[in-house]
Amino acid sequence: MRLSSNTIYEVGTNMMLQQQEALIKTQQQLSTGKRIVTPSDDPIAAAQALSITQAASVNEQYAVNRKSASSSLMLEENVLKEITSVLQDVHQTAVSAGNASYSDADRKARATELRSHLESLVTLANSTDDKGQFLFSGYQANTKPFVQTGMNVQYAGDQGQRLTQVSSSRQLAVSDAGADVFERIKNGNGVFKTAADPVNTGTGIIDVGSVINPASLTGDDYEISFTVTNGVTTFDVVNATTGASVSAGNSYTNNHAISFDGMQLNIKGDPADGDKFTVSPSNNQSIFETVPKVITALETPSSGQPGSARLTNILGASLQDIENSLEHVLAKQTSIGARLQEIDTLDSVGSDQDIQFQQSLAELQGVDFAKAISDLQRQQLYLQAAQQSYIKISGLTLFNFL
Repeated sequence: MRLSSNTIYEVGTNMMLQQQEALIKTQQQLSTGKRIVTPSDDPIAAAQALSITQAASVNEQYAVNRKSASSSLMLEENVLKEITSVLQDVHQTAVSAGNASYSDADRKARATELRSHLESLVTLANSTDDKGQFLFSGYQANTKPFVQTGMNVQYAGDQGQRLTQVSSSRQLAVSDAGADVFERIKNGNGVFKTAADPVNTGTGIIDVGSVINPASLTGDDYEISFTVTNGVTTFDVVNATTGASVSAGNSYTNNHAISFDGMQLNIKGDPADGDKFTVSPSNNQSIFETVPKVITALETPSSGQPGSARLTNILGASLQDIENSLEHVLAKQTSIGARLQEIDTLDSVGSDQDIQFQQSLAELQGVDFAKAISDLQRQQLYLQAAQQSYIKISGLTLFNFL
C-alpha cells in the first residue's frame, strides 16, 4: 500500500493529539479529584450525579429553612417567657389586693400597678422579629396585632399560622396567632364559671366549683337564689336555660357543698334575702379582659359590706382566670418546645442525608488516584514515543540515499 507524505504527517499528528487529549483528561481528573470531568465521560453516572446534586441542594435549602424557623420560634418562646413573668406579677398583685386590711387607696395603688402590667402585656403581644414583622398577627405580618384604647384591647390580626417547609414532607408552624395565644382561654374552672350577682347585699362568697360527674353535665345556665325567712336561710336551684326547677327549699349551711347536674360548688358567708349566684358554661376570655376586670374592681370603692364580699367574689374568679391564662401560655411554650425539638431531629436527619449524598457523589465521581497517576505516567510515555516516532518517520526521504 502506497502512503503519501501528507498521510504520514496527518496520521502522526493525529496520534500525538489523541495522546495529548488523553493526558490532559487524566491531568484534569487528578487536579479536580473527579473521574467525570464532562458528562460524555460517563453519561449514566453523570445523570445520577446530577440527580444527587440537586437532591443535596434541596436538602441544604431545607437546612436553611430550619435555621430560620428555629430563630423565629426561639424569639416567640422568649416573648412568652416574658409574658409568663408579667402574668405571675399580675397574679401576685391581685392576691395582695385581697388583703382585708387594705383601704380603698391601697387597692387603687395596686390597680395602678396592674395598669402598668397591662401596658407591658400589650407591648409584648405586639413584639416583632428581626425583620420588623409582628410575631402574633397571623398571616398579616405587617399589621399590629393588638390595638389598645384605654383598657380596651382589640385583636387586629387574623387566625393564620405562618408555615415553613422544613423537610420534603413537613411544613412547620413558625408563629402563633395572637387570638390563639391571648384570647382563646377558658374562664372559670374550664368547664363552668360561677359568679355572684353584682347587686347582692349579703356576705356570700362563691368558689369556682368543680366537676364531679362529667356524664351529668348539661351545659345549661343555672341560678341559685337565696331566701331568708325568720332567720332561716334556704336556696333554690333553677335551670335558667330551660326554666325548670332543679331543687327548691334547700337548707343552707355555711361553706357546705352544693351539688347538682354533675357540678359541685361551695358558698360561704351569709347570703341575704334575694341574693343570687349564677353558674354558666365556661367561654373564651382574653387576657386583656381578665386584667382590666381586676383593675376596675380595685378602683371601685369596696370598704365595708357588701362591697368587701363583692370584691372578694370578683378577685376569686379573676385569680382563677389569671391562673388559666398562665397555664395557657405555658402550654404554648410547651408547643414551641416540641417544634424546636422536631427541628433538631430533622437537622440530624438532614445531616445524615447530606453525608449520604456526598458519599454517593464520591463513589460516582471520585477518581482513583493510584490508577490515575499510573495512567498519567503511561500516557506520558505513549506521548513521548509518538513524538519520537513522528520525528523519525517525518525525517525519512529518498534524498538521503542519493
